[in-house]
Amino acid sequence: MAKGRYDLTDFEWEAIRPHLPNKPRGVPRVDDRRVLNGIFWCLRSGAPRADMPARYGPPTTVYNRFNRWRKAGVWDRLMDAITKAYDGDVQMIDTSVVRVHQQGATAKRGGVDRCPGRSRGGLTTKLHALVDRQGRPIQIKLTAGQASDIASATDLIGHLAPGSLLLADKGYDADALRAAVAERKAWANIPPRCNRKDPICFSKHLYKARNLVERFFNKIKHFRRIAPRFEKTAENFLAAVKLASVRIWLRGNEPTA
Repeated sequence: MAKGRYDLTDFEWEAIRPHLPNKPRGVPRVDDRRVLNGIFWCLRSGAPRADMPARYGPPTTVYNRFNRWRKAGVWDRLMDAITKAYDGDVQMIDTSVVRVHQQGATAKRGGVDRCPGRSRGGLTTKLHALVDRQGRPIQIKLTAGQASDIASATDLIGHLAPGSLLLADKGYDADALRAAVAERKAWANIPPRCNRKDPICFSKHLYKARNLVERFFNKIKHFRRIAPRFEKTAENFLAAVKLASVRIWLRGNEPTA
């Protein structure tokens, strides 16, 4: 079978394969690697699933596997397993706005958490990320576009270890977040807002490393189905972001030889 430009390398496949569900009985399912390659082709190219090359099999098979394994928590467990090797000394937090494509805004509401919101940029979703000192994602969260950045910060810092450093821009300068970081015996290096009255210890030298979280957002948006957001439900969009994050991790760790 011809190899596509977005297909998994042998290294990536060997890293992912042990974390996929076993199927010891019944009819064997369609080849997992072929289906995953189809999923990544859709994520990376941004093309409709109906336009998927024939080498990946029927588009319905690829979509059903993506959706079924999302409901079963397979993608969550895969990201948790791959990101266990994160560097905990320095972590960075930030938010990026993702515009919702018209295709992603057509789902029936029906009580489903879709995470789009009205902001000055139109219909948008906010992608919140915590990354390590190499710019690799550790935690991902979605909120509606009009939600404040700081509101989700405390949900993302659960991996802060004692003695570690958290970097963030001045949008995260809040006493509540600084207190939450201090409770974990870590240090928040965040530039103070211009209206802050109390003096805050801040290192401009250490803050220079924060650009790595910006680089992560640039990498994640190379997946054209993520920027803009094509997925109709927040659950599927978050699963897509996590799969793209896994790919970023594996590409960064793949031997060059």
